[in-house]
Amino acid sequence: MRTVPRRWLVTVLMAVLAAYFLMPLYWLIVASTKSTGGLINSAPLWFADPQLATNLGDLMSFGGGIFWRWILNSVVYAGVGAIGATFISACAGYALTKCAFRGREALFNVVLAGVLLPMTALGLPLFLLMSELGLANTYWAVLLPSLVSPFGVYLSRVYASTVPDDVLDAARSDGAGEWRIFLRIMSPALVTIFLFQFVAIWNNYFLPLVMLADNSLYPITLGLTSRQGFADRQPILQTLTVVGSTVAVIPLIVLSGALQRFWRAGLTDGSVRE
Repeated sequence: MRTVPRRWLVTVLMAVLAAYFLMPLYWLIVASTKSTGGLINSAPLWFADPQLATNLGDLMSFGGGIFWRWILNSVVYAGVGAIGATFISACAGYALTKCAFRGREALFNVVLAGVLLPMTALGLPLFLLMSELGLANTYWAVLLPSLVSPFGVYLSRVYASTVPDDVLDAARSDGAGEWRIFLRIMSPALVTIFLFQFVAIWNNYFLPLVMLADNSLYPITLGLTSRQGFADRQPILQTLTVVGSTVAVIPLIVLSGALQRFWRAGLTDGSVRE
């Protein structure tokens, strides 16, 4: 009899938390439908004279359509960076778990230290390094640092540690090569690492801010923020920033939804692995 009230309590608590976390997204959607005057003068959580189509048209055409370039840049940075970081992290995590070599634990401790370092502490050294290489203010200045993911290495090692060495020995005795064994074992973890890294790169603001000076190279985060700085002189930019932020969220929602079943399958597979 006491189970029912507890279930109701948990349900209500989860509903409240869901509403709390979804409220900013709801406000963003509502605000993106308003005019510049309605954005300032109307109720913040309710629609007022919706004109989403007009706002989207203004967003796409303003500044010679540079918003499309920012979207493309973000796709390149996040897509290429996430794929590369996923592969490198999975290889490193697998090697640190299943390959015995001198200094393995010391190397892993260095990786853990990298997890604790904030990007703000690495921004200036990375900029100086890229400047020395002649890569500052290029796509490579953002892509190369994005290929390194200490947290991805940590996740890979944690996942690989759940696989018994007997499974690897059995696969080798059946004639499977090391690459085939690696891909078979680590494939469920790849989706998780890819999602984490894609979202992190897509939302990254500080690294492009430090590395890039040409606005045609900006990702969508930096591009929208640069517009917001001129909103006091051109009020329409405030509306375009809100609408652009709404558009910027859509790829993350679509990607998470598309990969969710693979993510769940990977987690389930890892939980029952013996």
